[in-house]
Amino acid sequence: MYGTILFDLDGTLLPMVMEEFTNGYFKFLTAKMAAHGYDPKQLIDAIWKGTYAMVKNDRERTNEEVFWECFRGIYGEKALSDSRYFNDFYDHEFNDAAVFCGYNELAGECVRKLKETGHKVILATNPFFPIFAQKHRCRWAGVDPDDFAYISSYENSHYCKPNPKYYLELIEKLSLDPRDCLMVGNDAEEDLAAEEAGLKVFLLTDCLINTKQKDIAGYPKGGFPELMQYLQLTE
Repeated sequence: MYGTILFDLDGTLLPMVMEEFTNGYFKFLTAKMAAHGYDPKQLIDAIWKGTYAMVKNDRERTNEEVFWECFRGIYGEKALSDSRYFNDFYDHEFNDAAVFCGYNELAGECVRKLKETGHKVILATNPFFPIFAQKHRCRWAGVDPDDFAYISSYENSHYCKPNPKYYLELIEKLSLDPRDCLMVGNDAEEDLAAEEAGLKVFLLTDCLINTKQKDIAGYPKGGFPELMQYLQLTE
């Protein structure tokens, strides 16, 4: 049916309650950075401001550049000199945050089967994290990062969901035909925005987010068994 399948990560391939994961991840990050002079509350506020700046990003700079410009505006040049400590966190202690996520063995199976059957598989997760953090989170989900033809990260992206330009950038960068693409996600706002870029959407309902109570009755949806049947991956 589709040659290219795009997957969200949080709440899709990687089951989670977003607030629980975020609170747990911040607990580990602030513990690490307190040793380098960062007040926990101020650091969390700064990260949210940087995240908001990335959400509002509109092409001129990468999300990485936008985040660190915002962070530098709060902490001065110290932020840039301390970036090595943040990078070290995302490459090491960040893995401890896996305990705040669930696991569904069908996630990895679905991605593997798609690759084996000749599909292009893309990780279209919101690009708030560095690439190595994105790959770590893939592994938490039981998915091999190498199974993806492309992974969104803050280094390679200029937009965030739910901006439809996030999807348009992927289409342009990867020379995709949107009519040949299916976006699989759990967020009725962020992932349904793919429709505005011409993609079809399957809503994974295991960790469904629909805060604005959108009418989703007309969309294909379900858990991984239903998704794999929809993609004709089951006998």
